[in-house]
Amino acid sequence: MPGFLLEVGTEELPASFLSDALVQWQERIPQSLEANSLKGDVQVYGTPRRLAVLITGLPSQQPDREEEIKGPPAQAAFKDGQPTAAAAGFAKKQGVELDALSVRPTDKGEFVFVQKRIPGRPVAEILTELIPQWIWGLEGKRLMRWGNGDARFSRPIRWLVALLDETVLPLELVNGSKTIQSDRISQGHRVLHPEPVTIVQATDYVTALKSAYVTVDPEERVNLIKEQVNAVAENLGGYTVIYPDLLAEVTNLVEYPSAVVGKFEPEFLELPTEVITEVMVTHQRYFPVFKPGSFEQELLPNFITISNGDPQKSDIVAVGNERVIRARLADGRFFYEADLTKPLENFLPQLEKVTFQEELGSVLAKVDRIVKIAGQISSQLELTENQSQRIQRAALLCKADLVTQMVYEFPELQGIMGEKYALASGEDAEVAKAIYQHYLPKGAGDILPETLTGKIVGLADRLDTLVSIFGLGLIPSGSSDPFALRRAANAVVKIVWFDNLPINLDDLLKQISIDFAAKYHKDQASLTTALQEFFLQRIRTLLQEEKQIDYDLVNAVLGENDPEYTERTLKDLLDVRDRALYLQQIRKDSTLDNIYETVNRSTRLAAQGDLDTKQLEPTTVVRQELFQKPSEDALYNALIDSVPETQAAQQTRNYQLLLAALTKIAPAVSNFFDGPDSVLVMDSDPEVKRNRLHLLGLVRNHARVLADFGAIVKNL
Repeated sequence: MPGFLLEVGTEELPASFLSDALVQWQERIPQSLEANSLKGDVQVYGTPRRLAVLITGLPSQQPDREEEIKGPPAQAAFKDGQPTAAAAGFAKKQGVELDALSVRPTDKGEFVFVQKRIPGRPVAEILTELIPQWIWGLEGKRLMRWGNGDARFSRPIRWLVALLDETVLPLELVNGSKTIQSDRISQGHRVLHPEPVTIVQATDYVTALKSAYVTVDPEERVNLIKEQVNAVAENLGGYTVIYPDLLAEVTNLVEYPSAVVGKFEPEFLELPTEVITEVMVTHQRYFPVFKPGSFEQELLPNFITISNGDPQKSDIVAVGNERVIRARLADGRFFYEADLTKPLENFLPQLEKVTFQEELGSVLAKVDRIVKIAGQISSQLELTENQSQRIQRAALLCKADLVTQMVYEFPELQGIMGEKYALASGEDAEVAKAIYQHYLPKGAGDILPETLTGKIVGLADRLDTLVSIFGLGLIPSGSSDPFALRRAANAVVKIVWFDNLPINLDDLLKQISIDFAAKYHKDQASLTTALQEFFLQRIRTLLQEEKQIDYDLVNAVLGENDPEYTERTLKDLLDVRDRALYLQQIRKDSTLDNIYETVNRSTRLAAQGDLDTKQLEPTTVVRQELFQKPSEDALYNALIDSVPETQAAQQTRNYQLLLAALTKIAPAVSNFFDGPDSVLVMDSDPEVKRNRLHLLGLVRNHARVLADFGAIVKNL
């Protein structure tokens, strides 16, 4: 079976574009082959100077296919059983004889059809059509035009290899007056093999380029870099951390990776470790080297960089990199020492000059709001005076480092430097730690804050952002979320769940919304409603994706457009989590099946009554004098016996008590519906009917303490 190679040679591609392009081709090329009834093993390769795809196992041509073609209506194609000019014209157009036509009924009447065998096209012909689509269809940021054409690509295209086995597929990429023709000539490494490379046949590609010092497989480069970096760090008597983002970037910046060791003056180690690693990893793309067994990740005065040059010239490469990092670390030391000349609190007035959002004012105004919200949360949690004071202090200082010279130069260090400077200023250790931790989690999978102070300040910061941005009407839509509000809401819920904080989120949202609406003249009710709906969406997502709760059980604990459940959910986030987890547990062990029919049948019928859904006590809503059969007395007594267990379940969130109560009620409900003295719920007497619906409504209400059973889908 033929092998096919396409290589698009370019000027140096940005690492981010190369990464995205590889993903796009890996997804799209198999899809386009399948759309043309072709299959093959697709391997996508890429370096800074090329994108390539090697496809093996291709057929020489498409398989033949049968195609049914619809023609004119039968009444127009045949008259008195004889073909008309319309039939003859259709047959001629399709290249078939008249006797190949058939008549079949359709939704719109009878029509003429012809069954045609379409011969498959040669694979070379199809590939020649697909290649330009693959190349020009790539998406990316800041695509550029070059020359005088309209073609857009990340960087200028310089050569094109297109081989089907040993044969060059004739192809032209036209860009204005510039035309690039396909060939079998590729290019090797710029420094180590500047001569052209001839690809004899498609499947020789990887080997041929490797002989020219180009490793085209990104995965192979990843493994080479990891092996080299770890080996070099070990030789230095230390270890390194393989940062995933850094590894991905340097992999796409080199064609022939070689690890180069550099050093810097040990005196720079007096800087905080985070400053040095930030300079190395984010700004210089270096791997830091740590002392083995160091608790605080102490650094060695070395770094490892990945070179794309001649390994024999590593010493020269190292000198250049050392010169750069020395200057960067000197800058860092200057900023650090300058910042330490005054206490962290003294930076607060400068926050007035930093805009948080144009309509919302400065970061200092935001800090004032954070302090107030943190106080509201502290009051809800009934914290001690000492705890509240630490929280207020951390809230006041949490953004102060944004105007330090270090964070201005290295924004990624916000919070980290705040903690360092707070400790240097003599602040309480928990206050200092909270300044860093209030930013946690920074994304999915990130750690959560450890200290109570950090958690409360983090909640206050995010709630202020959510209410303020929502208050301006800047609600996320689709994938657009410039203020990361989904992430902020997720963090609020996750912090509350992780630390079991008994926070009434509904009250907090209302309090903060009232303050915002009063200051900015907005409608408080609509703002609160929008925030409630947004949080419900995030809770739903977290329950399904992180807690692995079935979708229908999530619907059951949240309620479908049920204001009572909405209020309950946001007033007690711990309760909704526990109910969802418990429902999932009893579904897994089949306990849910034992009560499902009983509760669900009662719930469906109770919807036709008028009993308040919060009512649990039978004595005030059921009239015993209207009972006609013993089954009504039995259900009534079972409900009375269940009230204490249900109320205890509500108060303690021990839903095993509720399950036990529902299990005891179940036989009485079954007898009420189907036993020897069963009743007709929809009795002709409206008072009897209403009384019986109230009994079923009470069953529903006991179950509603756990969930809306009407939303649960029965296991098959």
